Amino acid sequence: MIKILLAEDQMLVRQGLKMMIEQDANLRVVAEAEHGLEAMQQIEKHIIDLVLMDIRMPVMNGLEATKIIKKRWPNIKILILTTFNDDEYAVQALKDGASGFLLKTAEREKLIQAIYSCMKGGMAIHEEVAAKMVPRLLEKEKPKSANVPLTPRELEIAKLVGQGKTNKEIAAALHLSVGTVKNYITQILQKLELRDRTQLAIYAVKHDLT
Repeated sequence: MIKILLAEDQMLVRQGLKMMIEQDANLRVVAEAEHGLEAMQQIEKHIIDLVLMDIRMPVMNGLEATKIIKKRWPNIKILILTTFNDDEYAVQALKDGASGFLLKTAEREKLIQAIYSCMKGGMAIHEEVAAKMVPRLLEKEKPKSANVPLTPRELEIAKLVGQGKTNKEIAAALHLSVGTVKNYITQILQKLELRDRTQLAIYAVKHDLT
């Protein structure tokens, strides 16, 4: 059972999220909070696996709360609730240890997938959000291109991942099967000692591959 804390100041939004989440028998909302400070108070009272964290809240916003929670309770996963207008704040939350972004307009399936991805150690960023945010994440921190230990084909794939392309889109662009693309990405991650495709996307931006 994955125990979830909802940190969101709008009661109707919390109620809707709770209904969607608890349709999955392995997920349970065990606590709710209207702001970041209350979220931390709830963590002290309950065993929490994941916090679904809004950014814009009174008293203490989600950005401040994420930073403190990840320092005090590093094993708790945090999934940020965001809108496209919150992108700069959400990017900072990612730097502070959040495990991903979830659009408030997301369908239930996306919400559940994002929760499970975070709990497995992945970084759940919706593709449409990643395409907009990942380049922005490090746009002011780009170093000059470095020697990257990848083959030309691997570089092509890394570049497309950095552009936010899905495996299916990469396969179509390079005339490969989806399975072959997955194998290439696995090899790339091993070579670069990266955890997942989100880290690869960030790596691609950092090394000016995009």
